Amino acid sequence: MRIITSSIPDVLLLKSTVHGDDRGYFMETWRNSVFEEQGLEFNFVQDNQSKSSRGTLRGLHYQLEFPQGKLVRVVSGEVFDVVVDLRKDSPSFGKWVGAMLSAENKKQLWVPPGFAHGFYVSSESAELLYKCTEYYHPEDEYSLLWSDETLAINWPLLDSTPLLSDKDRHAKPLTEAPVYQ
Repeated sequence: MRIITSSIPDVLLLKSTVHGDDRGYFMETWRNSVFEEQGLEFNFVQDNQSKSSRGTLRGLHYQLEFPQGKLVRVVSGEVFDVVVDLRKDSPSFGKWVGAMLSAENKKQLWVPPGFAHGFYVSSESAELLYKCTEYYHPEDEYSLLWSDETLAINWPLLDSTPLLSDKDRHAKPLTEAPVYQ
């Protein structure tokens, strides 16, 4: 497994070695020792899966009291995956990293605790799997406005308006959102 550091050093892109032949392929999607070698030690406590249709934008979601680290991968389709640093004392506070994740490229994105996470579906549909380091607590969920001009995220939108949930439609911009202290 190859680890690629992003413009925010805590956000990592993982590229698995794929062993394939005419029958199909095999790849390792998680190995604890690889993360330990990077000085990252934690336990995954929950696995999630979502399916979304073309043009759906989910996020940017985060939890404050129970921050989740997430290892995200796409098993069907393609998404533009985004993370935003919400750690107030971080030199990269308010900065974002985006990566195309797809079933074809088999890349994974490590979203550290303290970051908001979201994605936009550019294929007909997409299924994401993500491992979490903390349990989901609905009472602790927040949503950062995906279109906040301060963030200036360059979403590769297919239409001018993505499909959004009510929660994401009414999310707060960075200047009003609660963040990690």
